Amino acid sequence: MKPKLLITGGSGFIGSNLVRLALAQGYRVLNFDKLTYAGNPASLVDVENHPGYRFVQGDVADPAAVEAAFTSFEPEAVLHLAAESHVDRSIDAPGAFIATNITGTYTLLEAARRYRATLAPAQAGAFRFIHVSTDEVFGSLGAEGAFSEATRYDPRSPYSASKAAADHLARAWGGTYGLPLIVTHCSNNYGPYQFPEKLVPLMILRARRGEEIPVYGQGENVRDWLFVGDHAEALLTVLERGTPGQTYNIGGQNERRNIDLVRLLCQLLDEAHPRADGRPHAESIRFVADRPGHDFRYAIDASKIRRDLGWHPRQDPESGFRLTVKWYLENRAWWQPILDGTYALGRLGTGGA
Repeated sequence: MKPKLLITGGSGFIGSNLVRLALAQGYRVLNFDKLTYAGNPASLVDVENHPGYRFVQGDVADPAAVEAAFTSFEPEAVLHLAAESHVDRSIDAPGAFIATNITGTYTLLEAARRYRATLAPAQAGAFRFIHVSTDEVFGSLGAEGAFSEATRYDPRSPYSASKAAADHLARAWGGTYGLPLIVTHCSNNYGPYQFPEKLVPLMILRARRGEEIPVYGQGENVRDWLFVGDHAEALLTVLERGTPGQTYNIGGQNERRNIDLVRLLCQLLDEAHPRADGRPHAESIRFVADRPGHDFRYAIDASKIRRDLGWHPRQDPESGFRLTVKWYLENRAWWQPILDGTYALGRLGTGGA
């Protein structure tokens, strides 16, 4: 029988896709999620009655709640995804990022350390803690090169700084206390169930509503795009075959300038959801003031996970975006309540809050 997984942040974007995949593969899952603005129970409505699924609403920075989750569920592995994750929001209100990403990670590590100490030797040896991080901790690249597992940290935003601090804590708990811990760094994720503040769903939904499509600066910033289903598969691969103490980069090998990505999304929308006037969606693109401290380029060298663990992305450079456009067009029931209440596709991250 596959191990029981405690997944933090399982109602978020990456977390909900991971929970769904883990259940499909026979894992039993406890989803521990605070249900902040981006934690959406509707993202898992299709599995909420699954016999292998449990949900607990709780804050990873709350020691009592975290301790209770370990005691009641007795997990055999932890996948830690709970985090404040939007750079723009971190510019406007960094405090929440410090609380969740740093204090929350410390609280979870301590609970895992104490819990593992109660296990029999064989169980303690098999226990795993997967700490899920981001390529943004490495800072910004020039026109060439890629982040490797050995790249020096150089965070540039409150978000990336908080994730860098969490990474260092995680590795310290592995080195000091022997917690069998693995760190992963992923590139920019996209796909179903992503909160509309992020670039891909924001562009899709603004275009669908006939609104202007805002692109920061001149759209020259470059990102490596990873389909969320491929990321979920990579995380379970790391869990099953990764080596404690190691770090694995996870990337989609799909670098694009922001403006080129937005134009691709517009092209896909032209095919799947033409404008009423017959004009191309790209006519609505408008360049706007850039994000403060906007990193120029991220690129992931994912050769280690490919070579050592045999993982590779299933989606090609266009297929995942085509699937994503289709999903947002067909799932208004998921995103419309968000637009009606939590977030109305407005600009964030001006630093003026």
